[in-house]
Amino acid sequence: MDVLIVVDMQNDFVSGALGTAEARAIVPEVVRRVADAVDRQEMIFFTRDTHGPDYLQTQEGRRLPVPHCIRGTQGWELISQLSAYAAGRPLVDKPTFGSADLAGMLRAQDQSLRALGGRVEKITLIGLCTDICVISNALLLKAFLPEAEITVDAACCAGVTPESHQTALAAMETCQITVEAVG
Repeated sequence: MDVLIVVDMQNDFVSGALGTAEARAIVPEVVRRVADAVDRQEMIFFTRDTHGPDYLQTQEGRRLPVPHCIRGTQGWELISQLSAYAAGRPLVDKPTFGSADLAGMLRAQDQSLRALGGRVEKITLIGLCTDICVISNALLLKAFLPEAEITVDAACCAGVTPESHQTALAAMETCQITVEAVG
């Protein structure tokens, strides 16, 4: 079984409080990749960076004092281009960069499949931000599912800066995560 994880494609990261031109530029590729995953019957998960009204009092908020992805706000919602694809699919709200819950769900799925003679073969990550949440989740998945191929589609990711995007891709390659530019 192949899995696609769409990381934090939320309004605040694309056009809102922390939006960038690079994030806006990947939207068509992300939508295309999600549509392709639907056609190929891949299991698709969406994650949302999720904070509360006390964000500025958290460790992250003190280091990045820009309120964003506050639960229930427009900025917290997935971008409209992905809403229809997300309906009925697993949506993981994560209060920090990486999600051990997501990794645990996929490990449990892998164990169930192995009991039936299958396994999670490949997990592809796309989304935002390459240098924070994408890399955090890729490394967690590599730890939780060491025999699955963990892949990042670089054409469907953007970092805080183009330089930090490239640095994160290089770091992931060093950790045996496949970096593709299949967009």
